[in-house]
Amino acid sequence: MTVAEAQTRTDVAIALERVRARIAAAEAANDRRPGSVTLVAVTKTHPEAAIREALAAGQRVFGENRVQEALAKYPALKAAHPDLALHMIGPLQTNKVREAVALFDVIETVDRPKLAAAIAAESRRSRQDGIVRHPACFVQVNTGEEPQKAGIVPADADSFIQQCREVHGLRVEGLMCVPPVAEEPSLHFALLSQIARRNGIAALSMGMSADFEIAIAFGATHVRLGAAIFGSRPPAVAGSE
Repeated sequence: MTVAEAQTRTDVAIALERVRARIAAAEAANDRRPGSVTLVAVTKTHPEAAIREALAAGQRVFGENRVQEALAKYPALKAAHPDLALHMIGPLQTNKVREAVALFDVIETVDRPKLAAAIAAESRRSRQDGIVRHPACFVQVNTGEEPQKAGIVPADADSFIQQCREVHGLRVEGLMCVPPVAEEPSLHFALLSQIARRNGIAALSMGMSADFEIAIAFGATHVRLGAAIFGSRPPAVAGSE
């Protein structure tokens, strides 16, 4: 790399390079296949310009927490980059399901029967309209059983996964969790891995900027990083969902 090339690289591009190197090192340290971990770049409250910098640096998988914010940023970006994959990683209200199914490629926060039914109904409706939208679904598990946090409790996870698949016909391809802040994350990552194995689920979305290397050691296939790439979050936009 020339000096001129180095000077034109953005902070986002440099941060992405460092994160990718750390992911690769964690894969190697845990005898994981190179490239087996997908980086989901979390763009909550970050501007479209930052996303464009990440796209220019080769990033193609992104995560957003709010439907309305994603609608403000991603339609044009997805049109310009057909290989861009967008994950819904925040709580999803049933009244936002139509918009979510139309925009997101993966919904990581399926956590209750009413939401599963709404996603299935919207997928069926999209087929009738001739625009098939059948996003992959991850079931969110509240491994810490925290009352203020979304997610199905571990004791109900198996039956809920079965219901999503057999009753609603959802593509349940993964599980997701957010461990309690004050607890050892490895215990929660191990629990999520156990639930995935007994349900024949391959994808595990677990691990964020502070603990993603631990998550990779416990089998994470997707890690959700925002601050490590884009820096601290700017204030949320007033009026967002």
